[in-house]
Amino acid sequence: MNELAQARRTISACDAEIAGAFVRRMEAVRRVAAYKKERGIPVYDPVREEELIRQNSALVEDPELRAYYVTFLRNTMAVSRAYQRKLIEGVRAAFSGIPGAFAEEAAAELFPGGSPVPFPDFAEAYRAAEVGECDYAVLPIENSFAGEVGIVCDLIFSGSLFINNMLDLAVTQNLLALPGAAPEDIRVVVSHPQALAQCAAYLRSCGYETREAANTAMAAQAVAESGDPSVAAIGTERAASLYGLNVLVPHINESGLNTTRFAVLSRTPNDGPGRDDDNFFLVFSVKNEAGSLAEAVNIIGRRGYNMRSLHSRPLKTLPWNYYFYVEGEGNIRSENGQQMFSELCAVCDRLKLVGTYPARREKEELR
Repeated sequence: MNELAQARRTISACDAEIAGAFVRRMEAVRRVAAYKKERGIPVYDPVREEELIRQNSALVEDPELRAYYVTFLRNTMAVSRAYQRKLIEGVRAAFSGIPGAFAEEAAAELFPGGSPVPFPDFAEAYRAAEVGECDYAVLPIENSFAGEVGIVCDLIFSGSLFINNMLDLAVTQNLLALPGAAPEDIRVVVSHPQALAQCAAYLRSCGYETREAANTAMAAQAVAESGDPSVAAIGTERAASLYGLNVLVPHINESGLNTTRFAVLSRTPNDGPGRDDDNFFLVFSVKNEAGSLAEAVNIIGRRGYNMRSLHSRPLKTLPWNYYFYVEGEGNIRSENGQQMFSELCAVCDRLKLVGTYPARREKEELR
């Protein structure tokens, strides 16, 4: 055995010991969380953490390694705090926006009793789940009227999170305005680009000017803060209630079947044998050869998997090249699914199973 193989064997043995110690440590953390919850003690105790770092770092004699060990300890304590918060406060689900956003409603529906946590944009919400600040991210990937949410699809392609569930949320868009404002007073309507697209026919018929906002709840907040009765927002009834607005005109979206699909993203994939009625989400790029994309699609079909959708997105790192994502039906964790995956590897430059999850479920008429 050469020197590299010996070093790797030592690392593997250490990792196994660390994994066992980690489980024992987290079992103790669970008892600490129960004690704190019963007595109302805060999760974060900076004085104790600094004392532990001082004591434990002294166990490492090499000063260069000691500095890295301090980082290791701080990261370990951050993981412990996240676990305690989950045990004490419930699941933390990141979403993009502020209270009153559709994503907050989706997070509350998916995790009743949990804590929806707002972030300023999709990337920050995704990162919060990726680094463990939150347990999950709940992000929209598609609207039945306005189409895909490209930014989120790009995060799914390039990031490390897995899709573990989907929720189809029925969306009702309303025109929100300051108390006392009438429809004839409105000149400008502010909202997220997708909300504006969903209500385009109504907005055109009224001759309103439109302006974009980061999301529907932020649009409602901006209208409330402006004090201008000529400016209205598109958003939810809850957003109107939260920010002191009136629902001037209800249900202005063009389609009565307007639905947004939200993906639940986490750091680990679903495990287990899978079920025949599962759905799966694949992302891939194909080799720059004639017929590569057609062959990838044919492989999926030959293996008996129905594709619910196939979309393309431009690769940010290579102009005029694209990646693809597929949502399919069936148990991809079966032997047949694994064989399909192996065949796809032969024609794909990059292939990733983003997640498997139960067949979609809808939340009807939430507003």
